[in-house]
Formats: sequence, C-alpha cells, structure tokens
Amino acid sequence: MKKFSVLLLMLCSTYVFSQIKEVVLQAKAVKTLYDLKEFISLPNDATKPDDISINLRWLTKRFGELGFNTILLESETTPSFFATLPIKPELPTVLFYMHFDGQAVDKAKWDQKNPYEMVLKSNTDGRWNTLSFDTLKTQFDKKWRVFGRSVSDDKGPIVMFLNAFEWIKKENVPLAFNIKVILDGEEEQGSPSLANLVKTYKELLEADLLIINDGPVHDSHQPTLVFGARGISEVKLTTYGPNKPLHSGHYGNYIPNPNFIMARALASLKDKNGKVLIEGFYDGIILDDNTKAFLKEFPVNQAKMLADLGIAKPETVGETYQESLQFPSLNVRGMQSAWVGDQARTVIPDKTIAEIDLRLVPESDGKRLLELFKKHLQNQGFYVTENDPTAEERQKFLDIIRFETGGIMPAFRTPINNPYTSWLTQILSQNSGGKVIKVRISGGTVPIAPFVNELKIPAITVPMVNADNNQHSPNENLELKQVLYGLKTFYNLFTTPIQN
Repeated sequence: MKKFSVLLLMLCSTYVFSQIKEVVLQAKAVKTLYDLKEFISLPNDATKPDDISINLRWLTKRFGELGFNTILLESETTPSFFATLPIKPELPTVLFYMHFDGQAVDKAKWDQKNPYEMVLKSNTDGRWNTLSFDTLKTQFDKKWRVFGRSVSDDKGPIVMFLNAFEWIKKENVPLAFNIKVILDGEEEQGSPSLANLVKTYKELLEADLLIINDGPVHDSHQPTLVFGARGISEVKLTTYGPNKPLHSGHYGNYIPNPNFIMARALASLKDKNGKVLIEGFYDGIILDDNTKAFLKEFPVNQAKMLADLGIAKPETVGETYQESLQFPSLNVRGMQSAWVGDQARTVIPDKTIAEIDLRLVPESDGKRLLELFKKHLQNQGFYVTENDPTAEERQKFLDIIRFETGGIMPAFRTPINNPYTSWLTQILSQNSGGKVIKVRISGGTVPIAPFVNELKIPAITVPMVNADNNQHSPNENLELKQVLYGLKTFYNLFTTPIQN
C-alpha cells in the first residue's frame, strides 16, 4: 500500500509538473507574440535600405540585452547581422542562420489594413475573424493565428529564438554549445553579397554545424528536418514585334506578333509531361535504389494535394512529389505584353517579356544550364542577343530574343547520415513523441551553399512554422501552435548536449 501511495504521488507530481511547464510555455508564447508584433511593425521590404537599417537597430538592441556581442557584417550591398556569446573552447559551436528581410506587400490584397500591423485571428466555419490582440492576456488557443508580413518568413523564428534563449538565461540553465547567429538582410533578393561576405568573415563564422531556421514543417505538423535546398538562377526573355504597338486591324496578317514568337520559344522548352527538352539539362543526376526508397517514405497525399490545388494530373519529371524535387526545374514565373482586362486594346504588341527561374540541384551547375538554355534557343532558329536589338538587327533577323541572366545561387545537400542527425532527431522527437520527417532536399532556395563550401560544415534546416503560412503572399500567417513548438524546440536545442 505504501509503494502504491508513493507511485501515485510520483504520478501526480509528474502531472502537476507537466501542467506547470505547459502554463509557463504558454506564458512565454504570449510574450513572444507581443515581441513579434513589435518586430513586425518595422517594415522590412528587401528592396528598401532604410527598412533594413531600422530592423538592424532593433536586432542589435534585442540581442545586446541578452548578453550577445553584436556586429554588422558589411558587404558591397546590404549588411548582415552577426551575434555571438563568449566562446568556450571546450564546447562545440553551432551557427544559426535566419533572415529578417521580407517580400514587398500589396496592401490592397491583404485582409487587414496594414500588413505591418500584426493581427490575431480565429477561424469559425472557414472564415478568419479578427480578435483583439489583448485577448491573449486571458485566453490562448493553439489554432489561432497571427497575420502580418514576415510573421513566418522569417521574423517569427528569430523572435522564438530570442525568447527561448531569454527563458534559459532566467532559469540559469547551462548551454550545451557555443552559439553564433547570422541574420541575412537580403535573402529575398537572392543574397547577392553573401558568398563574398562568408569568405571575408570566415574566421568569425567558424562553427561545427549550421542550423537554418527557415521554411515550414511538413503539412502534417510533424517535426521536420531538411538536409538541402535547391539553388536558383534567373532568365529574362524578350521577344520583339514592331518598334511600337500597331492597330491589329490595319496590320494583322502582316506584322509578326511577339506573343507568338514567345509562345514558340516557350513551347520548345518542355514536353507535355513537364520534362525539360534542353539537351543535357538533367545530366549527372542518378537516384539509386536506396535514395528512391527513402524518397518514397515522405508522407504525401497526392490525391488531396492535386484536389486542393485544382490540378488533374502532376508532371512526371519524377515518379513521386519528392523525387521531382531532386531534378532541376524550369518555371515561367510571369509574362507581360501590351494590356489586358479593362485596359485591353486591339493592337499588335511591340514586345513580350517572360521571366523564368531555374531551380538547381547540387549536380547541376547554374552557369552551365544557362549556356545550355541559350544554345537551345539558337538551335531552335532564334537570333539570341544579350541587348535590345539594333535597327540593323531588327531588319536582318527574324525571331529575335533578348536573353538576360540574373545571379546564381547554388544548391546544397548535406548527407542524411551525418553525425548530427541522430542528435536533432532525438530533440525533435521529444516535441511530438512520434516520427521526425526527413527531407533530402527542399524545393525552395535558401542561400546556404556559401557556408557549406567555405566553412566546410554540415547544414541542416530545422523549420518552425506551419506549412500553410502564405509566405511571400498576402495574408502571411503563423499558427500559435507553431510558436509553442518553436519555443520548445529552441529550448531543447540550446540545452541538449551534442552527441555525434
């Protein structure tokens, strides 16, 4: 009987402790949300240097208050933010990467007056209803969400990081490793200066592991680890008709239309199944049986995905969704010619523009693919130039295409069997009690290749936010459940000794 009483007491104590922990965690989440509201109020359009400067001052203040030494890492474009604690030589060092810049906003398309004024909403019968933000002082629902530019991409994880660290500091819990942080201020512009910045500050950034806190968890809300990200390169194509828009009645059937020239060019790039027809585009990519088996383990409900997106059938570059991400892709991300809608006019346009992005994998070199792309257009009979055609060229050549390239951000991929995977898996399992989803490479791009190549360290993404967060789009949001998850994950990361 005595043993039973002791056991009952232990069980009750465990229950009470877990309840207290949950109450404390919720209180930390509320503070995190108020801090995030303050951070979101600072516009962070990646194209506006003044926005970036204001955010850098906020970061300097907040990290400094927690005892971090901070510095701005100057570059030829936008500075990055760096913070570190005093280094203990006996401990390993982990470098954390996040970014604080954001995509531009179109206020007219948001369901709130100001995308930089974070709002709290609940969902009733599929409709989002705004709540007073101070409701959080008396109520907390994991299903509620906050809405605002960069709440998920990527200010939310930064504020979770700060609050988890503050929590540990107040509890006097020792850190398991040295912490360094780099926050990118131009990620949404492709981080053009990051490669040179990493070379310049190589010794300062030196670490044993890079953890990236960007992007969403799997749509099942299961903890997720991502071991790579595709790179990106960009192409702008312009086709030319007359040197000014012409009346389609007077000149139709006689003057070539640049839309049809562009249509022929774009139609030559892919077959009906979505496979790129540029010769050599997929060279060097081999997926062995073990890799294919691993990719098939990724949980995805294809029928639901296609139904949700209104698509009858996927392209067949790969056998599965995950397998398709192992190959470079070619995407027409936007087109422009003359006028449409209420502004439509009966004209033959003077030119047509197509913006294209190529997502890269580690086996594909961006520069090589751009050259193959250009050669493909030439082989199709197009006259390819890097500049606007001269009057002489217009009179001499048919099917003129201007081929302009942007920067190239390489892909990266860390082996899944690297020494840190089991440590991270153990930590994330504590949050779910279940399986940790592992992703070989993500479809999106984060500018991590310079760190991997220069610092010679593994890089692993530990995402924090919900999959349906509308990043880059109107009504970007962050689920409160993920704030709790982020705080717990950072707390356990900071305090669990690295085992490798």
